[in-house]
Amino acid sequence: MPDLIRPLTYVALRLPSDSLLVLEVVPNTTISIGKYGSFQANHIIGRPFHLTFEILDKTDESTRSSVRIVPAAELYADVVESGDASSLDLDNGSTVDRQDGVEYEVVGQDGEVVLRTNQNIIDDSGTQAMTMDEIEALKIEGSGSGKDLIAKILESHSGLDQKTAFALAKYTLRKAKKYMKRFTALPLDVSTLTKWILLEKEPMKIMELREEMIALIGSWANIHYAAPDQAHEGLGNSGTGRWVMIDETGGLLVAAVAERMGLLDNLEASDQEPEIKGPSSNWAEPSQAKGCPGSGDNQGKPHSAVQQRAAHQKSKALSNHNTITLIHANAQPNLSLLRYFNFDASNPASLHSMQRHLKTLSWLQLLSPEDDNGYAEPEVVSEDILQSWKGGKRSNYYRKRRRWERIKSIVDETREGGFDGLIIASVMNLTTILHHAVPLLRGGAQVVIYSSTVEPLVELSDYYSTARRTAFVTSLPDLQSLPTDDFPVNPTLLLAPTIQTVRCKSWQVLPGRTHPHMTGRGGSEGYLFTATRVLPAEGKIEARGKFKRRKTAGRDDTPPPESSKVKTETTN
Repeated sequence: MPDLIRPLTYVALRLPSDSLLVLEVVPNTTISIGKYGSFQANHIIGRPFHLTFEILDKTDESTRSSVRIVPAAELYADVVESGDASSLDLDNGSTVDRQDGVEYEVVGQDGEVVLRTNQNIIDDSGTQAMTMDEIEALKIEGSGSGKDLIAKILESHSGLDQKTAFALAKYTLRKAKKYMKRFTALPLDVSTLTKWILLEKEPMKIMELREEMIALIGSWANIHYAAPDQAHEGLGNSGTGRWVMIDETGGLLVAAVAERMGLLDNLEASDQEPEIKGPSSNWAEPSQAKGCPGSGDNQGKPHSAVQQRAAHQKSKALSNHNTITLIHANAQPNLSLLRYFNFDASNPASLHSMQRHLKTLSWLQLLSPEDDNGYAEPEVVSEDILQSWKGGKRSNYYRKRRRWERIKSIVDETREGGFDGLIIASVMNLTTILHHAVPLLRGGAQVVIYSSTVEPLVELSDYYSTARRTAFVTSLPDLQSLPTDDFPVNPTLLLAPTIQTVRCKSWQVLPGRTHPHMTGRGGSEGYLFTATRVLPAEGKIEARGKFKRRKTAGRDDTPPPESSKVKTETTN
C-alpha cells in the first residue's frame, strides 16, 4: 500500500459526518465534497495519507479555496483541555462546570452524591436564538472554516449552561460534524471500499458482504503468499498458492484475495520473479523478440525500443504460482470494482501485477472447451506468407495467436486441477457448482462458500453429511451416473462441513454509559460453509484382521481339555 497520494489513483475521504467519499485524484481538477466545499486536487497530491486537511475560505487575493494540514495538537485540543480545565468559558460570560466529566447537583444527608442529569431540561427550538436564515448567511460569508459559525451557535444557545459535560460535548460534536470544513485522506483498501459500498452505495451488488465476513473467508481459505519453491513433491504446482473462485460480487472478493496475497499493489517486482513460460513467448513478433531485420546492433542496447517492447511482452506472461483462477458465467467476467485499484481486466496492455496472476475462463471453456471459439486454434501461416503481409495484418495474426495460447494455457491448467482452495460467492445453484469444481482441488484444500441466506448452505451440509456419506459408501453407485436424486454430489469428497457466521457490533464505552450502538444497519446476516477436500479410497472398503474374544467377569472362557479316547475291549 503506497504511503503518499499519487495522481490518477482512488482515495477515500472521511468527512466530518464520519461518512466516506471515494474519488479519483485527477491532477489540475477541482474536487467537490458537497456542502463542505471544494479544493484543488493538486493540493493533496504527494501528501501522506491519514492527514486531516481543512478547506480555507476564499480571500480577496485568491479566487480559489486552498487547504491546510491540521496539526495533531489542534485536532485533540478539546481532549487535552478537558483533562486540565475544570470549566468551559463561553463568549457570553457563562461557565459550564466539566470537572472530570462528571457534574453533581446536590449531596444527600448521608453524604451520597446525586448525579445531575438532563431529565428536567426541555430542549426545543426556542433555546436557539439564531434562525436558519442567519445561519445560512454566516455559512455564505465563510469565516474560520466553520469554527466561528459553531462558536456563534453555542453562544446564542440559551440553555447551554444547564447541560452536563457529556451533553455539551455531544451537542458541540454534532455541530462540528455539520459545519466544520475538514476531511481526512485515507488509502483505499478492500475494507474501506466495503464500508463505502455498504453505507453509501448499493450493498446488494456485493451480496451484502461485510468486512468481518471477508476476513473470515480469507482465514478459512488459508489465503497467503506462497513461494515458488513450496510446491508439494509429486503434485506439480499444488501448494504454490493457486486458488479457484466463483465471484459474483463485482470483483470485491477477488480484490480481497489479491490483497492478502500481496498482488493488489500496482508495482510489479518482475526482477525478483523466476523465469516464467508464458504463451506470449512463442508467438512474439520477430521485431519484438529479436532485433529488426538487418540491424543486429539493437540486440545489445539495454534501453532500445526493441528490448522495451520485448520486456513488455514478457511482463504479460502468465505466472504459475500465487494465481487466482476466476470461473464466470458470462462472455466477460464482472470485475468492475477492481478499477478502484487501477486494474482494468479489458486492457491487456496493462502492467498491473494482477494481469499476470489473474486468470479467467467461462464455464463453457471449463466443461466443454471444444465448443468455445476462443479455444480453437487459428490457422497457422507459413513464414513466407507472413513476410508478404502488411505490418497491421501481421500484427493482428500474432495477436490472435497470443490470445489463443493464453486461453488454451488457462483452460488446460484449470482442467488439470491441483488447486489449493475454492472460494464461492454466487447466487447460482451451489450443488451444480461443487459437482464440477470440487474435483479440481488437491487433497487438504479448503472449500469456503458465502451465501447471504442460510438455506442453500443447510442443503449443502445435508448432501455432505455423515449419514449420506455412509449410504453412498454402502451402496457404492457408479460415479459416472452422478448426479442422482439421492446423491446430487459425491459426499466422500468433502469432510467436516460447517456453517458459521460472524458480525462485529460497535459499542459506546463511557463510564456508566456503556451500551451497544442501536443504529446499526440491517440487511442480510450472511453465512459461511466450510469443508475440507479429501481423497477417498478407491474401491469397496473392507475390515480384515484377527480378533480375540475378550474375557468377561464370572465366565470361564478357557477351552475345555481335549477328551481322551476310550478303548473298548471285546472279549470273545
